[in-house]
Amino acid sequence: MEWSFRSAEELVAALRSGEVTSVELTDEAIARIERDDEVINAICVPDFDRARAAARGADQARARGEDRPLLGVPVTVKECYNIAGLPTTWGMPPHRNYLPAEDAVQVSRLKAAGAVILGKTNVPLGLQDIQTFNEIYGTTTNPWDRGRTAGGSSGGSAAALAAGFGALSLGSDIAGSLRTPAHFCGVYAHKPTLGLVANRGMVPPAEPALPVDLDLAVVGPMARTARDLTLLLDVMAGPDPLTLGVAHRLALPPARHERLGDFRVLVVDDHPLIPTGSAVRAGVHRVADALVDGGARVERHSPLLPDPTEAATLYMQLLISGSVARFPVESLEQLRTRVAGMSADDRSLDAVRLRAMLFSHRDWMDADSRRELHRHGWRQLFTEFDAVVCPITPTPAFPHDHHPNPMERHITIDGAEYPYFDQLVWAGLATMPGLPATAVPAGRSPEGLPVGVQLIGPAFEDRTPLRLAELLEQKIGGFQASQ
Repeated sequence: MEWSFRSAEELVAALRSGEVTSVELTDEAIARIERDDEVINAICVPDFDRARAAARGADQARARGEDRPLLGVPVTVKECYNIAGLPTTWGMPPHRNYLPAEDAVQVSRLKAAGAVILGKTNVPLGLQDIQTFNEIYGTTTNPWDRGRTAGGSSGGSAAALAAGFGALSLGSDIAGSLRTPAHFCGVYAHKPTLGLVANRGMVPPAEPALPVDLDLAVVGPMARTARDLTLLLDVMAGPDPLTLGVAHRLALPPARHERLGDFRVLVVDDHPLIPTGSAVRAGVHRVADALVDGGARVERHSPLLPDPTEAATLYMQLLISGSVARFPVESLEQLRTRVAGMSADDRSLDAVRLRAMLFSHRDWMDADSRRELHRHGWRQLFTEFDAVVCPITPTPAFPHDHHPNPMERHITIDGAEYPYFDQLVWAGLATMPGLPATAVPAGRSPEGLPVGVQLIGPAFEDRTPLRLAELLEQKIGGFQASQ
């Protein structure tokens, strides 16, 4: 029997019953990677010898009567997480030989849960792209269409899952980096509430792995089923033992509802700053129809939804100013001159991004204060609704575009071109206020490409969008193998 596309939940059950061993699962996964990954290029750092040793250890532990949540299950980890003895480069050539000495806290939690780590998955340069390619490891392709991107920055993880390379993967998200690759590759991902999941050790190479509170960025699970997202989130969630974990213990509230008919859902498929492509709109409508058919209360408009134009502006200001602070831009004086020459009336997102590159701390504090008003608005919305369904990006996976200046790239939506980074407004809808969002498959485009949507839920009520994702999977189906 082939196990490569079975869910982690099914693998755990088979391991517990003795139907299969971890060594068998691991050998099958490695054989599949060796057969198929030359073209997909999802696994940039294989770790097969240690994986086989871990699988043998898992089988021995089970023979002794041990049982852990992921004991013996093959998984992958995004390259940006530190794994002792493996390179962490973030795709940056100067760091191609950097080897961290300690595991990231989430890698430690994976190992403690008994998972078998097959290797690390590819990322874009500095994790700063909607595609996945870099000078060290090359380009990750989409398993559904090798001429298209798998997304970024967790593109290697999404492609690995779609290709059957392990049952689960660790990813991260600041600009849709979990959700967009899941949408492009037809798998599931969950962006947790900001601060729910410890991130120590998911850090640029050679920087100290300190327990810092990141702004916007989270780490989270990727899988081929909605229930597997919950399985992995339960392993990952909780405060860092070096800080809040000294005094705090996690107690996530249960999902608001168990039945589809009890959910109150706001469906949004239009954004004032960028059109929604027909294929993605059809996916949103398919989910909306399934909700109505299941008895859920579905609304298409609500005055409680925080202003999406201001939300996109705030998101770009926070995202770009934070990115520039970490990875400084060259030619700062040229940038100042360019910004000074812009019209004060130019409110385009391109203009917002350029101005944000020069943000002062005062500017950032102002944006952060306005973010708090949006968070309050979302809290009010979630007194009337349990989740918001909306796009992740305006299109399915697009063709590879390696233009060296991303600011000069474009995204084509139903034949018309728009600035490349404008497509991030949908990802920012949940990211800016720090809300949980679950990416779920919602069918395929006329060209056969996967299309997904995101389910945005209330802060720290991650189980609510995750449960809704499970119910939708039962209603409309979920992952389909591309080969």
